[in-house]
Amino acid sequence: MGRLGTALTLFFKILFNRETAEKAQAVLLLPAAGETPAPTTKSEPPKPAEPPKPAVPRGVDALVLLAALQREARFLDLFQEDLSSFADAQIGAAVRDVHRDTKATLERIFGIERLREEEEGTSIAVPPGFNPLELRLVGSVGATPPEKARLVHAGWRATKCELPKWNGQPEAAKILAPAEAEV
Repeated sequence: MGRLGTALTLFFKILFNRETAEKAQAVLLLPAAGETPAPTTKSEPPKPAEPPKPAVPRGVDALVLLAALQREARFLDLFQEDLSSFADAQIGAAVRDVHRDTKATLERIFGIERLREEEEGTSIAVPPGFNPLELRLVGSVGATPPEKARLVHAGWRATKCELPKWNGQPEAAKILAPAEAEV
């Protein structure tokens, strides 16, 4: 049988016999000698998408500070209360606790300290080119700053800022203190 006869025989065997077709396909579609088959890459199953992080509400740091002041010093309870029906002595007693606890909270978060060490009412030097962020001249201030002035307020500065991190849900950010119910 010549090549033509072999080709025709194989053609009809491949056409009408599935097994012969699969064997021919496997033999004829092998890579040529010297060729390496393309590496098969194992595709890893796709990782599940992480759930989206909740958006940080605008101004959340201020809300966290208010919540901390309420939690640690009952700050909002004092300033949201209508004080008109209370005697001054009652208000003074309530303010004493809120004042002490608010001061402790602000110290813990901001490390607040006086900007100037001199006593208020004393004379201080006003150096040329002074920093207006640290010293503000008040009163009759001319075009040329004076060399001395009377300290009327020592100023404040924060030595740190360690606000608690908010990591809750957006709808919870505006809850400064939960309601309380006794059982």
